Amino acid sequence: MNKKLKTILITGGAGFIGSAIVRKLIKKNYFIVNIDKLTYASNLNNLLSIKKYKNYKFIKSDIAKIEKLKKIIKKYTPQYIVNCAAETHVDRSINSSKPFIRSNIIGTYNLLECIREIFFEKSNFNKGKFKLFHQVSTDEVFGDSIKAIKPPNENSSYNPSSPYSSSKASSDHLVMAWGRTFDIPYSISICTNNYGPYQFPEKLIPKTILNALNGKKIPIYGNGKQIRDWLFVDDHASAIEKIMFNSKSKNNKFNISGNNQINNLDLVKMICRKLDAKVKIKPKNIKSFENLIHFVEDRPGHDRRYFLNSNKIYKLLRWTPQKDIRHGLNITLNWYLKNIKWWRKKY
Repeated sequence: MNKKLKTILITGGAGFIGSAIVRKLIKKNYFIVNIDKLTYASNLNNLLSIKKYKNYKFIKSDIAKIEKLKKIIKKYTPQYIVNCAAETHVDRSINSSKPFIRSNIIGTYNLLECIREIFFEKSNFNKGKFKLFHQVSTDEVFGDSIKAIKPPNENSSYNPSSPYSSSKASSDHLVMAWGRTFDIPYSISICTNNYGPYQFPEKLIPKTILNALNGKKIPIYGNGKQIRDWLFVDDHASAIEKIMFNSKSKNNKFNISGNNQINNLDLVKMICRKLDAKVKIKPKNIKSFENLIHFVEDRPGHDRRYFLNSNKIYKLLRWTPQKDIRHGLNITLNWYLKNIKWWRKKY
């Protein structure tokens, strides 16, 4: 470890969003420590492009296990911690909620307690060295916005609908409470739906792509009219970088949206049309990938709309998304078409 470099500890850094943040920050003048327990949705192949960098350390560990976590934080004494470690899929949370409580709530609690003990005890020589704890959250904490006249802003009340979103809402409240009670500097980013290269196939966009390429039915919940705002993952990583290193971000929340609202059915049809143009030899002599669309029973408590007011980050930090949905989808589709070996192991 280079003692001259500021150290950033990223949890869940082998996951989809976490690896995007690692790939971005590794190019800057920081030493990156990546903690990941390598669950089904994590993949160290997401980070093959950073092999040449020496300012990086990977540690396989679970943030729900506090003793090992404490040892890691004591050893590396990071100035910044970014918490991306989380169980994220709503369907899985409905089928089995316990892992979501363990990772999203207990894991966040453990991180905060380690920070409090190591950096903020009155007798601790590390006091003052810690700069910021950043919590990565989700627009789902606000619940269904189908009847909202205006999109939720950072001051809107939380109203989670699923075990997943309630676990994320709980972890956000822990961060704010530890910030107020123990004076731990923090920031929270609340993002809309992410997409892009390296996303695990259970999510809507990669599932649509890979089902189409394999000639499988493309499932659509209910009537497919649920509206989401889509944020390209590299834009998300750039927003988090802006938040982390700006003094205006301390003890603040920021909504991050891609300004790409579209309903699920229209999004899937857009992907199918783009694939029709890109894939010359289709499986099973399918004339159009849209023929694979298959409507299935809606999931319990399915929120019909998520969208966010992101004026705060635009005005205060001068951040705006760079990829609209059409450009971002082209990048994403081309990546999945070129990286069959990556997704074959996960699909």
